[in-house]
Amino acid sequence: MYNKQLFAHVRGDFPILKQRFQGQPLTYLDSAASSQQPEQVIEAVAEFTRTSYANIHRGLYHLSELSTDLYDRARQRVARFIGVEDAPTVIFTRNTTESLNLLAYTWGEKYIEEGDSIALPVLEHHSDLVPWQQLALRKKAQLRWIEIRPDGTLDLDSLQEALTHKPKLLTFTWVSNVFGTINPVEEIVRLARAQGPITIILDGAQGVPHLKTDVQRLGVDFLAFSGHKMLSPTGIGVLWGKRELLERMPAFLFGGSMISSVKRDRSSWDVLPNRFEAGTPNISGAIGLAAACDYLDSLGMEEIRRHDQALMSYAIEQLNNVPGAEVLGPLDVNQRCGVLSFYFKGIHPHDISTLLGREGVCVRAGHHCCQPLMREIGMGGTTRASFYVYNNEEDVDRLVAALGKVAQVFKGVECGPGCELRPRKVLVQSGHRQLWPACCPKSQCTTCLAPSAHNRALSNTMDSCSPDLTTPTLNVDLTTPRSQQVPSEGGRKDA
Repeated sequence: MYNKQLFAHVRGDFPILKQRFQGQPLTYLDSAASSQQPEQVIEAVAEFTRTSYANIHRGLYHLSELSTDLYDRARQRVARFIGVEDAPTVIFTRNTTESLNLLAYTWGEKYIEEGDSIALPVLEHHSDLVPWQQLALRKKAQLRWIEIRPDGTLDLDSLQEALTHKPKLLTFTWVSNVFGTINPVEEIVRLARAQGPITIILDGAQGVPHLKTDVQRLGVDFLAFSGHKMLSPTGIGVLWGKRELLERMPAFLFGGSMISSVKRDRSSWDVLPNRFEAGTPNISGAIGLAAACDYLDSLGMEEIRRHDQALMSYAIEQLNNVPGAEVLGPLDVNQRCGVLSFYFKGIHPHDISTLLGREGVCVRAGHHCCQPLMREIGMGGTTRASFYVYNNEEDVDRLVAALGKVAQVFKGVECGPGCELRPRKVLVQSGHRQLWPACCPKSQCTTCLAPSAHNRALSNTMDSCSPDLTTPTLNVDLTTPRSQQVPSEGGRKDA
């Protein structure tokens, strides 16, 4: 059980959540995209701006020295948060995306050669997919894909198959931003190391905010994550790497701060971390991230995990009691955290998100920067609710109530009577075999039909992957009250 009393007053630390929307509390369920900031983080950044703002490292006056000290201490604070003693191996970037691109253009360009293999799961965010895809194209290397199981967990047999090709690099996410699946990092690292020398990168964008992080225990070579998903301002991210690897990597961006010596015909680079932090960094962002680490540690990462599990368990239970709703990903809350994607009555996720937003419920809709995964599960997009320390069961109740209003707007796509009685199943695909729940035996329930093969082939956007409806199309004008809507020709009059 998590400490309810500990989290009872957390919401009060977040000024933005004190707003009301049409008389209702704001229900923010989009923390996997960007979390909100507590007053403690906001004030830390404001205090720096009011009293200490100046550029760092080269100024020999008080403000610059103070700013430099705050920036350096921020690095040390973030290092402690992820279990790192060697603080200069913590590199500040803009976000996870920049951290992973830095690796692709430095480590990747130096070590990946023609014919080499790079292993990665199909569920990766584009940030941990496209840089390696493009590197493989430049280097004529091969991507070795690791598949997923029907419950949204990683297929370790597929991992073993990928490892037989002796990849030089294995890169994977700690927590899926679509399914919320927690990948077993230590087990994956053990299996990979057993195959021989390999470099391992962990995308911690969704993991570090929710799970206690110790890079020594995890055993990876590099870790990338973003501040804006863990209560800090945007524009600040982290790349941690083992010192022996970072020191052998070429520089990424060139200019001020990262040099040791510049002559007319050549230059040399500074020591860590300066080598990878060219130009003026995001000083206020680093200070905000350090304050966010303080805040999270004040709650305790173990307590945050227990809160997360309790809230996820309640959310899954409540959504599975909503007719026409299907939760994606593992149902065992020990295997997931933070993220809950779902399918609802065949209604387009963008329509769901729009109508939920009118009720003050903020969710995300789309492919979530995971188009290969969406093609794999035969869907163009999902609706995603994501939770953090300031959420509670009332937020889940408001989500469920708002979905009831969505169902009323889209009465024309109600499931048949048999659908309410069927057991809930996870809507994912293994290989090319679609695992949609059996609904109406005669396939008369349009909400449970998989997209056609033609639509799946065209699924560059979520719009091209909407379920095929065999009943007349229902046109709904979202800007007009339902009482004033006129059904389209051939449409249902009771819609």
